Amino acid sequence: MQVTETLNEGLKRGYNITVTADELDAKVNEKLVEAQPEIEMKGFRKGKVPMALLKKQFGQRLLGEAMQETIDGAMNKHFEDSGDRPALQPKVEMVDGEDWKEGDDVKVEMSYEALPEIPEVDLKAISLEKMVVKADDAAVEEALNNLAETAQDFKARRKGSKAKDGDQVVMDFVGKVDGEAFEGGSAEDYPLVLGSNSFIPGFEEQLVGVKVEEEKEVNVTFPEEYQAEHLAGKEAVFTCTIKEVKEPVAAEINDELATKFGAEDLDALKGQISERLEAEYAGAARAVMKRGLLDALDDVVSFDLPPSLVEAEAGQIAHQLWHEENPEVEGHDHPEIEPNDEHTKLAERRVRLGLLLAELGQKAEVEVTDAEMTQAIMNQARQYPGQERQFFEFIQQNAQMQQQLRAPIFEDKVVDYVFELAQVAEKEVSKDDLQKAVEALEDE
Repeated sequence: MQVTETLNEGLKRGYNITVTADELDAKVNEKLVEAQPEIEMKGFRKGKVPMALLKKQFGQRLLGEAMQETIDGAMNKHFEDSGDRPALQPKVEMVDGEDWKEGDDVKVEMSYEALPEIPEVDLKAISLEKMVVKADDAAVEEALNNLAETAQDFKARRKGSKAKDGDQVVMDFVGKVDGEAFEGGSAEDYPLVLGSNSFIPGFEEQLVGVKVEEEKEVNVTFPEEYQAEHLAGKEAVFTCTIKEVKEPVAAEINDELATKFGAEDLDALKGQISERLEAEYAGAARAVMKRGLLDALDDVVSFDLPPSLVEAEAGQIAHQLWHEENPEVEGHDHPEIEPNDEHTKLAERRVRLGLLLAELGQKAEVEVTDAEMTQAIMNQARQYPGQERQFFEFIQQNAQMQQQLRAPIFEDKVVDYVFELAQVAEKEVSKDDLQKAVEALEDE
């Protein structure tokens, strides 16, 4: 076997691999010898079929396997000896493939882009700022007021008042299609919050302005995709008798409110809110510090990038941004989307930092545990209620999806590893300052 270099330019590599006919023949014979003890053939005892007959019977089929294994072995040996790591799967083409016949040498052209050498980084020399926000009384009170609003109650409006959007209307109603009442179209003392969009489109809007003891006819059309097929697309009239009109009022902030949210009393609820707020602040501060770390690494590290990785990343960025601007368009086959210079610049940063973090993680022996993967899969599975088991099985059988879930976990663990080595100075700031820093990340 002979391996000859044909290209060595930047990160681009090219090689010719020649496997002689004798080497292939020896590989086929090796496979036949290995299989001979288990082969049975009419007229011969098991394991006693002559090699010449075996070769005539199975040689052609084994030749393809031998060819593939020999070329794969040559490639693996090349990467082991050279230390090269291909950025993407190497491109392998057989020379004169259509004209090749048994007894000829096999000639293969292999080309790839090598991953670059990643320079050493003095992580202890990196200085970072960690924003710290305390959950003060004002923030806790604001959160309490928001909880009280979500736990809102309703109280009767002054007699004769008209219902407003957001009010609760208690009513009896009877729905009819073509003059006939239909099953499920009637109710008594039904509480409906106007603007909740819990009824057929157009229903609630027609009740704005009604008063107690008023009878109101509501005309609607059931949606074409309505779940009850016999009603889909039909026009209906609902006769509504208004019994109460109530305005929303926030729940009182007291021990009773606290028990609604699973706390023993109001002080315990305030403690829970304070812990939750500070956890939210810490998460936001970590995101800001992570961006600071990536910026710092981007400033101190420079190396050649595999063009294929940059091109693929730029295409993905352009595609994602295009879909954000055109959310109504489905599918992913849009060859007309071309990355621009801005997309390419961002792609270069992402590829550079991705390769650097991968190198740092490998050297630090950072690993994603089975428990962490299971947790990540479970978190994703919650988006498919009732189908969690099927989703879990789908992920287990899909290596690409597993990698998509593993990558962000690995990156965060590497980032945490760097945080431990870097010089981190805490700075106490206001909630507003932290919010501005987070918004700045979203704008970039």
